[in-house]
Amino acid sequence: MTPELTAADPAVHALLAPAYSGALTNLLETNAVPYDPAVYGGSGLLDPRVGTFFRAGGGYEQPWTRDAAVNTWNAGSLLAPDVARETLWSVVTRDAGGALVVQPDDQWWDQVIWVVAAWHHHLVTGDRAFLAAAYEAASTTLAVREAAQHDAATGLFTGPSFFNDGIAGYPDPLVPEGDGASSFVLDHPAAVTQRALSTNALYHGAYASLAAMADALGDPEAAHGHRCRAASLADAVERHLWQPHRGRYGYTLPAHGPAAGVLQEHQEGAGLAFVVLLGLADPGRARALVDGAHVAPHGITDVHPRFGRYAAVGHAGRHNDVVWPVVQGFWADAAARTGHEAAFAREVEAMARLFARTGSWYEIYDAATGAVDGGYQTGHVWESQPDQTWSATAYLRAVHAGLLGLRPRLDGLGVAPLLPAGWGDVTVAGLPYRDAVLTVRLRGHGGRVLAARLDGAGLDGADVVVPADLTGPHTLDVVLGPARA
Repeated sequence: MTPELTAADPAVHALLAPAYSGALTNLLETNAVPYDPAVYGGSGLLDPRVGTFFRAGGGYEQPWTRDAAVNTWNAGSLLAPDVARETLWSVVTRDAGGALVVQPDDQWWDQVIWVVAAWHHHLVTGDRAFLAAAYEAASTTLAVREAAQHDAATGLFTGPSFFNDGIAGYPDPLVPEGDGASSFVLDHPAAVTQRALSTNALYHGAYASLAAMADALGDPEAAHGHRCRAASLADAVERHLWQPHRGRYGYTLPAHGPAAGVLQEHQEGAGLAFVVLLGLADPGRARALVDGAHVAPHGITDVHPRFGRYAAVGHAGRHNDVVWPVVQGFWADAAARTGHEAAFAREVEAMARLFARTGSWYEIYDAATGAVDGGYQTGHVWESQPDQTWSATAYLRAVHAGLLGLRPRLDGLGVAPLLPAGWGDVTVAGLPYRDAVLTVRLRGHGGRVLAARLDGAGLDGADVVVPADLTGPHTLDVVLGPARA
């Protein structure tokens, strides 16, 4: 059974439902493809009975480490857990001593988000065998990154930001005039040793995930060590990347080059989202970040404002002042976590309208017009690839984690919805969760649960949880109201 979204309001249904259906098709059909075990079987953990993984998209035949993690974390682990598991293992190999380790590709900073996705996968599936092996891979990987990238002077990790592998993602002082000859960030020395908000937030999330894994595996001493590292990193982010005079986080702190030691104050959309989602910002600060963020007409941009070199050519950069739906999905989830109905609704509706323009989930869009646009970099405008998997799973994340408020945990599936005013009643039916198939019906509006019933039986409105051991079809009805003043 394929999930289906329906809205009682015809206009809302016409906007949200086709985008949801298109995102499911993108993930579960278009981009769930057979893999070659000789290429992707370095972990020794692939299951030939499954035989498929999620590729990165229509223009990218590989899963890629970062895309594999994002797509399983966003939606794959819930909707197709076997394929998600294969996708995560397809980017894991073994080191010289035989230990599992996340492969670095040529972008070692991509390894970190895998740890967050792996813990999420266990929470969704309850797969204990996966958890034990994932903990080994995560521990080995973070030890390698600590040795190579931890900066003792600041307590931060060096390396480029989350997914900005293109030099267009970095402010003018970090790059030669006009981007230079190479688009790849590691070809630019001043950009290699920067300390970026999104990447450090992900390291914090990885340590917290490792601690939770260790607890679940019965090793409290190791868990304590990981939590201490997470706390130390959170302190470093606060000291070096938080701007109290502006009430927001800066983007990146270069270590070398003309801007060495000068915090670059641009808004990084993914970085702000991760600060909220991975627990670096308390609820009050998280809400203030969402309130104060700059959002373009067609969604939050990757990095804002436009760098001078792109303002000079009159075109947004490939990673600067453009809309990447992958960032929008994280931002929509962050807005929902803060209870910000308007910001959440605006971002989800913007994503749905981008899909409606072409009927495909493209990689990148113009922030002002909504047109498909790959952005400017190294002297020319690049292509925006169609059928981009993480664009589709970003929208699925916005629906599942944002609208429905699904929060997987060890004892079941927490549910904390946010239904924006003006959307009317919304239902998502046929949603798989372990051995159950759920229909979730939302009524009213807001983020405060007034009543919740599972198959007609009342649940505690303060902590709505779908039990992990349910089997077969079940219906969850949730009545919502505005948060108390």
